[in-house]
Amino acid sequence: MTQTEIRLEFRQPPTFDSFEEHRTHIKQRMAAAFRLFDRFGFNEGVAGHLTARDPEDPHMFWVNPFGVSFGLIKASDLILCDREGNVVEGSYGVNRAAFVIHSRVHQARPDVQAAAHTHSPYGRSWSTLGRLLDPITQDSCAFYDDHTLFDDYTGVVLDIEEGKRIAEALGSAKACILRNHGLLTAGKTVDEAAWWFITMERTCHVQLMAEAAGTPVLIDEDQAAITASQVGSSLAGWFSFQPLYDKIVHDQPDLLD
Repeated sequence: MTQTEIRLEFRQPPTFDSFEEHRTHIKQRMAAAFRLFDRFGFNEGVAGHLTARDPEDPHMFWVNPFGVSFGLIKASDLILCDREGNVVEGSYGVNRAAFVIHSRVHQARPDVQAAAHTHSPYGRSWSTLGRLLDPITQDSCAFYDDHTLFDDYTGVVLDIEEGKRIAEALGSAKACILRNHGLLTAGKTVDEAAWWFITMERTCHVQLMAEAAGTPVLIDEDQAAITASQVGSSLAGWFSFQPLYDKIVHDQPDLLD
């Protein structure tokens, strides 16, 4: 077979024939993301949440049940909330902070289908510096000129107005550093939002280590912008999540239930 006859197939985001099929897909991806967050140590007691719009009613969103370990969540455990924070499907309560933050993000950003926030260790550590991340590695360039800083802290986010301020700080970016709090990421799919969170947490870790060792050399602006276009697109975020999804489902197939 000649080289011109070889056809390479790359995975693409799926399409769906019904709302129910799409909904099942979203919930299974969310459950997988939570299991991965648990594996990577992003859980901190009852803190943290991942949400996704319902495909049939985009004013409602699916979210993790309050007080259930990320490492135990199954697709069937997820709860559906309306725009007022009422649970309309599911048998668990909702984290008030999850509703306040995510409802405002989803309202402000029609393009955002999913958003993630946890109290991960390196994201929290970096957030105390009140700085944006620098383009010091190829991977960190995914966030070059595409993440923001919420430069305030007023306690646990329980007020709708605070949620609005966070959504405003996020703006049109894929991620926001919440000062003295942690990270928030957003995407057009659950896969994308989860991947941005995972790789942003690692990016925080890398920069903290690099600055502890010395003064990192920054990638120049032109190259950072080019690299961002290569590794920071929605499709790149979705695609990067697929190996992690395959592995966690292989290891913990019960999450699909």
